[in-house]
Amino acid sequence: MKFIETKLPGCFLIEMAPVGDARGYFVRTFCAHEFTKAGLNPIIAQASYSFNAKRGTLRGLHFQNAPAMEDKLVRCLRGAIFDVMADIRPGSPTFGQWVGYELSDSNHRQLYAPQGFAHGFQALTDDCMVGYQIGQFYEADKTAGVRFDDPDIAVAWPLPPVEQSPRDLAMPLLRDIRHEHLVAYPTPSEGSAG
Repeated sequence: MKFIETKLPGCFLIEMAPVGDARGYFVRTFCAHEFTKAGLNPIIAQASYSFNAKRGTLRGLHFQNAPAMEDKLVRCLRGAIFDVMADIRPGSPTFGQWVGYELSDSNHRQLYAPQGFAHGFQALTDDCMVGYQIGQFYEADKTAGVRFDDPDIAVAWPLPPVEQSPRDLAMPLLRDIRHEHLVAYPTPSEGSAG
């Protein structure tokens, strides 16, 4: 695995190296030892996936309120997505900025962000499947988000959205979220990485 820090401190693009032969290939997607060595949280409290039937489907930007914010590792298991992490850590030099990468079943990339980021993605293909490994447990009463079209974040989504949940469309703007619901910079994960 190759860990490439993005312009947002603590957020990493992870490239995997498949080993193949006539049968196909094998690729390691996670190693707690390598994550620890790179200063990332190696704990997985839960794993989930989402299925997205239509190209253009947009989910996000999601997070859990403090103290339940999540370390998140995302990869595309089938098809392709445009995956986005937005820095919402008060005090961060990149507060309100975002990064986005194409993750697909063929490029073997993953995107990791520590607590303090909002996550969203847009399906670039029909019938796409997205996998998540999350360092904290889901807490329904802590679920939150930021509008996908927040002008202060200004994510450049590659396609017009075709499917979104009513909940996502009703999310607040970042400027309207109380800072006590967020994790200040540096995040607990980064502070312990040394």
